[in-house]
Amino acid sequence: MVAAPAPGAEDTFPKLLVRNARVRGARPAFRHKDLGIWQSWTWAEVHDIVRAFAAGLDKLGVERGSKIAIVGQNRPRLYWAIAAAQWLGAVPVPVYADSVADEMAYVLDHAEVTLAVAQDQEQVDKLLSVSERLPKLHHILYDEEKGLRTYDHTRLTSIDDAVTEGRRLLETLPELVEKLDASLAAGKGSDLSIILYTSGTTGRPKGVMLTFDNVRLAGEIGSAFDKLDETDEIIAYLPIAWVGDHIFSYAQAIITGLCVNCPESPDTVVDDRREIGTTYAFAPPRVFENMLTLTMVRMEDASAPKRRMFHYFLRHARKVGEPILNGERVGLLDRLIYGLGNALVYAPLRNRFGLSRIKVGYTAGEAIGPEIFRFYRSIGVNLKQLYGQTEASVYVTMQPDGEILADTVGRPAPEVEIRIDENGEVLYRSPGVFQAYYKDPEKTAETKTPDGFVRSGDAGFFDARGHLKIIDRAKDVGRLRDGSLFPPKYVENKLKFYPNIKEAVAFGDGRDYVACFINIDLVAVGSWAERNNVTYASYQELAAHPRVYDMVAGHVDEVNRSLAAEPRMGGAQIRRFLILPKELDADDGELTRTQKVRRGFIAERYAPLIQGLYDGSKEASIRTEVTFEDGRKGILAGTVAIRDMILHPPAEAARELEKAA
Repeated sequence: MVAAPAPGAEDTFPKLLVRNARVRGARPAFRHKDLGIWQSWTWAEVHDIVRAFAAGLDKLGVERGSKIAIVGQNRPRLYWAIAAAQWLGAVPVPVYADSVADEMAYVLDHAEVTLAVAQDQEQVDKLLSVSERLPKLHHILYDEEKGLRTYDHTRLTSIDDAVTEGRRLLETLPELVEKLDASLAAGKGSDLSIILYTSGTTGRPKGVMLTFDNVRLAGEIGSAFDKLDETDEIIAYLPIAWVGDHIFSYAQAIITGLCVNCPESPDTVVDDRREIGTTYAFAPPRVFENMLTLTMVRMEDASAPKRRMFHYFLRHARKVGEPILNGERVGLLDRLIYGLGNALVYAPLRNRFGLSRIKVGYTAGEAIGPEIFRFYRSIGVNLKQLYGQTEASVYVTMQPDGEILADTVGRPAPEVEIRIDENGEVLYRSPGVFQAYYKDPEKTAETKTPDGFVRSGDAGFFDARGHLKIIDRAKDVGRLRDGSLFPPKYVENKLKFYPNIKEAVAFGDGRDYVACFINIDLVAVGSWAERNNVTYASYQELAAHPRVYDMVAGHVDEVNRSLAAEPRMGGAQIRRFLILPKELDADDGELTRTQKVRRGFIAERYAPLIQGLYDGSKEASIRTEVTFEDGRKGILAGTVAIRDMILHPPAEAARELEKAA
């Protein structure tokens, strides 16, 4: 039975789900690939499952205001758990699936979670290991039964059993049907919809409280901007706890009726996306960088004729690809060559990336290298950048068609106001602006102004075209001792443009010059090493190899020339660098769960290396704790070489760049 909310009253996601079951019940709503086979559910089926799920949660004591943790990868039942909780007026609290037990315990304790919905044995084990620190957590539901059969089920129930029991109760208890209908009707747009915890770049994560109106209006703005409808397809693979996934894979899916496709595993995303033919895609820059890196590595192993053809058509795409995508005038001969290139190179590349049917793709979270951004657009992928935050329900700026630039994040999104503070900080106000940080009025007051603007924490400015440019985190933009501007993220992103460099951390605020830590990309550099007969037994050994240092030094020199040629950036050239003997890792606390650098933590952990960069040493020693894949701890010790670089005069660098162009 599908209840019908009053016309115009579809202001919560459970009510919108009821609407979808009524108006597009036979259309596909969710798919999940399991054991190589795609399973599919229609909107009518999803409605029935969520309603029964809500009944099952009600029996387990979930009520209006309860906090429900959602822990795991992208699975249909975990999204349905969000909707079922919201149906009852409870508040979902998604948690990053790769959180270690201590991180998970902090969020669940802070949110006062009473019930958790987990994907599998791994997540259940983490929850059980910290259960003594979570006195309010009284029950755990799980999706995948494998490995859990012998566990004590006093506080454990499978989601399937909870849904089955909910169906039975709805069939036998008319008063429960009335209760669920009343809960659905009682929900309103101003109610708390979800609590999303920030990634904790600068400290403990903060719980961002978003109402149904915040999330729904933001989803409607984005859907209208990109003309999304029920025929669109998206693949859901980014963390459920991240605001981007919540808007794209949950809110916009329910608002527009598009189909959400959950991959078999994180390792099969590209293949699964290719099978589905997604039309709407989102990925952080790292994903686009990795796809391009793997492609370039493979091409180095191709035959000479194939490599020549590949690079010839890529050069032509860089020349005319973007103008063609933008609908600009391009000569007939250039169009014919591009058409041939599309048949031989561009279309196969798009297919390889799973982007053959893409209508619009987005990247955000970090700045993407301009060359990487232009590469995808040049081969026919309508890739755009947006600037957003959890506190904004994602959208702050967007790039309209025909105004897509690699060095800006676009214009203010519809219904968003932006102003630049005296210190260069970006402030915004919109329908998606969060209500408050959960149990943290002081941080809320610091972040929200009395007139409703949010302090983004980012420094930026509007260019002459009215597009916003983000320089860096406002607190991170510093100056060298001589007064030169030092935006670390801007420098780091230039380095990360090179496929051989996976991560970079720049230092320089209050110092005489800029110095940098660099992480090599093991796939790209390992492939290079194989082709160049460079032997190595470990990441640490490869990172320390003199020829690897020579290669990275060439990239750093190119970045220095680029910085020298830019107004006000010449002082930010890198004078010294070293290659870290290990990859920066979220499990070691060096990155957030959204892969953002925790600059302060890294500076403290690797203080001896920073000292070596600034005291003139040719090498520095480090001894630090590392976390292995199986969770064991170990100690990494070694001596790291430090390389000096030549700095370039601004005028000379500008002439060289102009000559190269």
